[in-house]
Order: sequence, then structure tokens, then C-alpha cells
Amino acid sequence: MIEAIISGIGFGLVLTFLTGPVFFALIKTSLEKGFQAGVALALGVVCSDMVFVGAILFGSQYFDVTPHDKIYAGVVGSVILFVIGIYYIFKKAQTSYKTTTLPVPTRLHRAGYFLKGFLMCIFNPTILFHWTIVIGAASTVYHEGVPNRSLKIGIMFLTILIVQFGLDTTKAFYADKLRDKISVKFIHRLNEVAGIALIIASLVLVDKLVTHIIFSPPGA
Repeated sequence: MIEAIISGIGFGLVLTFLTGPVFFALIKTSLEKGFQAGVALALGVVCSDMVFVGAILFGSQYFDVTPHDKIYAGVVGSVILFVIGIYYIFKKAQTSYKTTTLPVPTRLHRAGYFLKGFLMCIFNPTILFHWTIVIGAASTVYHEGVPNRSLKIGIMFLTILIVQFGLDTTKAFYADKLRDKISVKFIHRLNEVAGIALIIASLVLVDKLVTHIIFSPPGA
């Protein structure tokens, strides 16, 4: 169980610090509309993640996936993670938000920010792509035969969602205080850290695959 929690924390950190539309929307909303608006948007994001995870996990029950298919998916996933990591290291950083007075949003406005975060992710194929890779990695690490496999996968994804929401809330809280530090250089450094983390994750996944192939019995 501890391994599942550690894996969830690792994936949660990587997914949280991947800079993209959601990252900038959270920072921009927190800077312009305040902490409560940023939290509402972050809650919408994590709810969309729950929809993705549930759909992929439960939907996979209706498809017959062989152990070899999972190995191939793990290999493809590790390659994709590595390539995305390289992309983030060399990605050009940009910031395009304006700072204004921070108003206190009404309940209706908070609902609007929640819906914005939810829709921004639910219709973003990149988010689905990321979750598909993470779920493929989890299925590889916690393959058939691992004791309490379903429970460990559930704990891992619950940890990921908690870490993501917690860090998104923290980012919203400190957005105003970090206003002067959110520069192009800062985002570029953040991209580099995210890229290195993705490359490390891909190498760990390859190590898990090799270990499984070597030590698993024939036909497993």
C-alpha cells in the first residue's frame, strides 16, 4: 500500500506541474479573480479527472486485454513519456495574463469557474492522453497476480487526485504572492523540471517492464 501511495504522489506531482492551458488558466484566474475562484476552477479540473479515470478503468472491463498487450502499451507509454519530457525541456515559455484587483466571486461566479475548469479538461484530448498513459503504467506495475491489485490501483489514483487538488489549491493561494516571480524565465524552469520528471518516469516504467518480463512465469 505504501508503494501505491508513493507512486500516486509521484504521478500527482508530475501531472500537477505540467504547464499547459489548465496551469495558466489556474494562475490567471487566481491572479485576476482571487483565491476562491482559483479553488473553484481547480475543483472542476479534479472532477473532470475523476470522470476520465472512472471511464477508462471501468470501460477497460469490457475489452479483452492480454498481458502482452499491456507490455506493448507500457513500452509505447514509456516512449511517449520520454518524448513529451524532451518536448517540455525545450518548450518555449510564454505568459499572457494581466493582473487586476482581486474581487470576491459570488456563488454563481464560483459555479461558473468550476464549470470552466471541468469543461476545459473534459474536452481536452491531451488530458485524456495523459490519464491513459498513467493508467497504462499502473496496469503494468500492478499487473495480474499482484496481491490486492485493484485496491492498490484505487489507492494510487485517489492519491494522485488528492495531490493534484491540494497543489492546485496551493498554487491558487500563493498566486498573488508569487505575482512578480511568474515570469517567462520561471515558466521555462518549470518546464525543464516537468520534462526531467517525465523522463525519469519513463525510465522507471521501463525498469518495471523489464523486471516483470524477466521474473514473470511463462504465459503470465
